[in-house]
Amino acid sequence: MSATDMALAPLRKAAARIDRHTPAHRDRAIDGLRALALLAVPTGHWLLGGFTLDADGGLHNASPLSALGGLAPASWVLQMLGIFFLVGGYASALSFGRRTGPVRAWLKGRVVRLGRPVLGVTAVWALAAPVLYAAGVPEATLRTGATLVIQPLWFVGVYVVVTALTPYCVRAARRLGGLSAAPLIGTVAVVDFLRYGPFADSVPSWLALVNILPGWLFAYQLGVCWGERRIGRRGAWLLLAGGALLFAALLAVFHYPASMVGVPGAARTNSHPPSLLVLALASAQSGAAILLRERLAKLLARPALWAPVVVINLSAMTILCWHQSAMLAAAVPGSFAGELAGLTTAPDGPAWIVARLAWMPVFAVLFVGIARYARRFEVPPREGRGASALRRTVAGLLAAGFAVFALGLA
Repeated sequence: MSATDMALAPLRKAAARIDRHTPAHRDRAIDGLRALALLAVPTGHWLLGGFTLDADGGLHNASPLSALGGLAPASWVLQMLGIFFLVGGYASALSFGRRTGPVRAWLKGRVVRLGRPVLGVTAVWALAAPVLYAAGVPEATLRTGATLVIQPLWFVGVYVVVTALTPYCVRAARRLGGLSAAPLIGTVAVVDFLRYGPFADSVPSWLALVNILPGWLFAYQLGVCWGERRIGRRGAWLLLAGGALLFAALLAVFHYPASMVGVPGAARTNSHPPSLLVLALASAQSGAAILLRERLAKLLARPALWAPVVVINLSAMTILCWHQSAMLAAAVPGSFAGELAGLTTAPDGPAWIVARLAWMPVFAVLFVGIARYARRFEVPPREGRGASALRRTVAGLLAAGFAVFALGLA
């Protein structure tokens, strides 16, 4: 046996063990799609999120998209929240159908699983921030870090709201099938027309917030319809073709911004709140996912491919909550060394992209180290009710304080 085979033998055994313990009814394709969407989050943030250093050594957020508009198509691939909401809707529809207790108990269980890791990361950072400040980390760096840590957590709040709407989504899917998602995309289209059409000057800026719920509920509703078996291959082809055509038209004819994520200094953004372009992409992605489901399931029948998917799914909230901390774990110490290419230098050219790609494995290793300890926030505590309630109260207070700091309110 070669040295390589000897080194890989434990991994093969672990993969085979995971494969043996996977229930036969487990939908591997759904887990695979979720894992793909999860990995796109840190990949996108690590690749498209840069820093600059001020005269005092403080870190500030910067984006390569400001100088390198040609990177915009990368955001089309890395923006996979549509897939995440699609899979979430599918899984929620099945889970809701299998529940044995009241809806309130079902919803509470899902909300607690989402909320515990969020409290964990914000509470830890609330404790770490003053220690880092005392150690000499500039306040500007701490505020930048706090913004990056709390930035992805908006997703959890939106996901909780759409999850709470699952009973109504299921009812609509059973009555209207895939057409139940049509009013959602129609609402976003109307709001976009008012925001960017001939009446834009007379439309209040707060109207954009109307798009938040229908914008993200759209893919979730498609997922519920999929879970209820109300979308088949024909519907999937319509979603793929229709979404792709709409996406192309919005870019070429209606001049929507090409980037799927916000670009500093840009007058318009597609992501916060979601524009019609986000829904067009989600539609195309959803159609492709439904069509590729069987092929993906066959691929994931291989233990070597299935094992990483299981690990990623078991660490879903850890990935969402802590991936920015991994990047900061490299950038904050790096800021004391001055300008390091791809880490603390301005993202202003192709050379920065090459250097940042070299830093990506470093971020990944740091994340694995952090996740060894942060993963505990996804596991329910075992202590008694009183101790658990006290811990939640303290964590909640720390999280609230950190949120106030991160949002610039203190």
